[in-house]
Amino acid sequence: MARDSDYGAFMEKFLLQPSSSAHKLPLNPLTFAVKDIFDVDGHVTGFGNPDWLRTHPAATSTAPSVSAVLSQGATCVGKTVMDEMAYSINGENIHYGTPRNPCVPDRVPGGSSSGSAVAVGAKLVDFALGTDTGGSVRVPASYCGILGFRPSHNAISTAGVIPMAQSFDTVGWFARDPVILNRVGRALLHLPDVGPVSPTRIIIAEDCFQLSTIPTDRITQPLVKSVEKLFGGHLVKHAVLGDYVKDKVPSLKPFMSKGNADQDYNIPSLAALSSAMRLLQRYEFKINHGEWVSTVKPDLGPGIAERVREALMTTDDSMDICHSVKTELRAALIALLGDFGVLAIPTVPGPPPKLQTEATSLETFRARAFSLLSIAGVSGFCQVSIPLGLCDNLPVAISLLAKHGSDGFLLNLVETLYDTLKEEIFIAERRSY
Repeated sequence: MARDSDYGAFMEKFLLQPSSSAHKLPLNPLTFAVKDIFDVDGHVTGFGNPDWLRTHPAATSTAPSVSAVLSQGATCVGKTVMDEMAYSINGENIHYGTPRNPCVPDRVPGGSSSGSAVAVGAKLVDFALGTDTGGSVRVPASYCGILGFRPSHNAISTAGVIPMAQSFDTVGWFARDPVILNRVGRALLHLPDVGPVSPTRIIIAEDCFQLSTIPTDRITQPLVKSVEKLFGGHLVKHAVLGDYVKDKVPSLKPFMSKGNADQDYNIPSLAALSSAMRLLQRYEFKINHGEWVSTVKPDLGPGIAERVREALMTTDDSMDICHSVKTELRAALIALLGDFGVLAIPTVPGPPPKLQTEATSLETFRARAFSLLSIAGVSGFCQVSIPLGLCDNLPVAISLLAKHGSDGFLLNLVETLYDTLKEEIFIAERRSY
């Protein structure tokens, strides 16, 4: 079980070592951990809940994504704690304890890939695997001050990974170092080593940054100045993403009328996007796990129990519209970014919430978070969350998105930007004191 000596990050520890010729391989001698949603031969996949653990047999094979990094020379040291049934972005688990955020111990680590993010942030491993359906890699990466990558949808096999909602499920990963992030990505995505390609444009989504409680300049300036230094300021463009999405994604209309338009604290079209995404997510969760939940009646923690109950009551009404929204948004964002354009948004709308914050007081934060997270979720685009140091002693992050299938380009871009970005973050941090 999770223990405090390792920040409460691990469910169980074991060693899975690569083959004897591993010293020649690109991921040797790196260590990694995997979220307890991945099958590892001979171990029960626990899915964050003791009743799930109790009612399922040990896996008889290892997930291809885990095998992919093992085959490239990395060593697996164990499985990490996760939010129950992957149904939270908070990182608190009532059964196994909450992994301790190494960046800010009195704040949540983010979920549902909480233990994987904490293991990387606390330097217990070099990288870790997680999954991201609604934000479960991007959120904990931002809260723990590390890099987190959500790949293009369907770019990495999710075989041997317990599904949450297949229209959005992805295998993601965490690292502290952009070179390692890139190397792990190439192993998982089976990408050749190719040189970096310069971006054609970096679009700052102005309205998305207005959702954040952190001053816009503190998030955007390090990126803008780094892009100016490395590629030239002419690449930086500004857009009001909400208006663009409203105009280009007509299938969102039914979701616009359901209370989203009067959320003065949100962007109506992105709130509608989030509603469409979460509706389809609930329906697919019910198809995947409704029977097990109804039969076993598992003990679920606060917040999770309510979300699962709501999912079990979802019908297939509006599913066609949800799929139309996905198709239209992908086309709209391809038109906006082109082949080598990048969209910049805040990963989340502010710093990580305090531990054991009442759910009701987080409603506005969650609504804004899912508005931002649903952009990549619904379009299937790849997204990287990049740490930007501390503001008022709390971690800050920015996200870059690129079109579906541009994962290698985005990984190279992060590596190219990172050192200059660190210099600009240092300047920004000094300025804020």
